[in-house]
Amino acid sequence: MPDTLQPLSPEDGVDRFLAMRRDSGNRDTTYQNDVTRMNHFLDWCEEEEIENLNNLTGRQLSDFVSWRCEQVAKSTVEKQISSVREALRFWANIEAVEQGLAERIYAPQLRDVENTRGVHLEPQRAERILGSLDRFHYASRRHVVMALLWRTGMRRSALRSIDVDDLKEEDHAVRLEHRLDEGTRLKNGDAGSRWVFLGPRWFQIVKDYLDNPDRPEVTDDHGRRPLITTEYGRPGGDTIYKWVNKATHPCEYGECPHDREPSNCEARGTDGYPSKCPSARSPHAVRRGAITQHLNEGTSPEVVSERMDVGLDTLYKHYDARNERQKMEVRKGDLPE
Repeated sequence: MPDTLQPLSPEDGVDRFLAMRRDSGNRDTTYQNDVTRMNHFLDWCEEEEIENLNNLTGRQLSDFVSWRCEQVAKSTVEKQISSVREALRFWANIEAVEQGLAERIYAPQLRDVENTRGVHLEPQRAERILGSLDRFHYASRRHVVMALLWRTGMRRSALRSIDVDDLKEEDHAVRLEHRLDEGTRLKNGDAGSRWVFLGPRWFQIVKDYLDNPDRPEVTDDHGRRPLITTEYGRPGGDTIYKWVNKATHPCEYGECPHDREPSNCEARGTDGYPSKCPSARSPHAVRRGAITQHLNEGTSPEVVSERMDVGLDTLYKHYDARNERQKMEVRKGDLPE
């Protein structure tokens, strides 16, 4: 440890970094991402008993990356490292870590498929998952989460923002509203606020969930009644991520295709990491699958764009997972005989 470094605890270091980011005029969403990512870093520091940032080494940072890769997808870790790297640069400037340490934290290598529109929940799998939930776990929290994500293609930030009062029974629809001052947000702000049609069958699942005795009836810190609840209140994004990962495990609705036993699978159990299942899908992959299915069924890209709150250019580049033959089959419906 160089003699020029001044002792700084991880907690104090993170507080200083976040204060700097907040005062730098960053968007609130950027700041909130930093808060979440740095909390994971603090959890790791506590687990590794790191009490002074002066002692951080490149090898330890490599261990931190491996630790996060055991919990979430590599593509998620890649994004989270950006905040930690910025924190390391800030700490170097205030003599808390060595200069250049930020350049020694490396993102995990991604296969091309992990960062493209290719990773999505296929419609056949979605049907099996929802069919199993409909039969064995009707109107459960997991059933409603998967039904809403697949039917609407909404983001998990939109899902967690829904209140009971946002259900519009007479229209069989749900209202999505940007409420940043009340603890929830939509990615595109007020421009993302909209009504989304569910239809009678899908709306009934949501309505019946409200009467499920296993659903905690809670209010959040702003006095709002969230639709999707935990015993602690409105779920966070990471919690929804884990729910969806687990719901898409093949062993939840059939046999494991990976020759694993649920009793000792690293993705299962209270100490397991649901994302470690090769077949697990994230909420974003469900969104991709839902968008692709809407397009395959002949819904116009313009309607999908408004329904899913995604620009047309982004839709074609990142969400449309159809192959060329599937696109041709959809176009045939608009051609003369």
